[in-house]
Amino acid sequence: MTRIAILVDDMFEDSELRVPCRRLKEAGYEIELVGIEAGREVSGKGGVEKVTIEKAAAEVSADDYDALVIPGGYSPDHLRTNRDVVRFTSMMAASGKPVAAVCHAPSLLIEANLVEDRTVTSWPSIKTDLINAGARWVDREVVVDDNLITSRKPADLPAFTDAVIEMIERGAAEHEPLLAPAAPSHH
Repeated sequence: MTRIAILVDDMFEDSELRVPCRRLKEAGYEIELVGIEAGREVSGKGGVEKVTIEKAAAEVSADDYDALVIPGGYSPDHLRTNRDVVRFTSMMAASGKPVAAVCHAPSLLIEANLVEDRTVTSWPSIKTDLINAGARWVDREVVVDDNLITSRKPADLPAFTDAVIEMIERGAAEHEPLLAPAAPSHH
């Protein structure tokens, strides 16, 4: 079963959690909400959506998941100050697995030292932060640079989620076990 970690904390952008979560589940993937403290309930910016963190970043590793998705809102700003979250994000990227960040979430990628010499996009308010961290910033619906996937805003979520699914499927195909040649038959 393909497992996806979604990193979340208080004040996440509601649609940036809801849409990828729904689409990834529909694609047959298992989703696990990872955050600072397991069992803690966090709320979206809209105040309507509430979710419970299933695993603390301190207790997970890149071996546990096939991809990482980071919704925006104010959540990434809370997450980027937690060393276990930053370590987990770095480990996922170093493992070559998809790391997808939308809207304000690339701020966590900056903290994890993942944007230098990479092409990314984001919400315009963190453009300068990304450039100052060494990224090439472009204004596009979705940007894929090696295993990093970034998008700008909620309206980009269909393209963002499609890119995540495509990268997961491509990665799964690249890691298919090779079939051993059939043993010669002796009559």
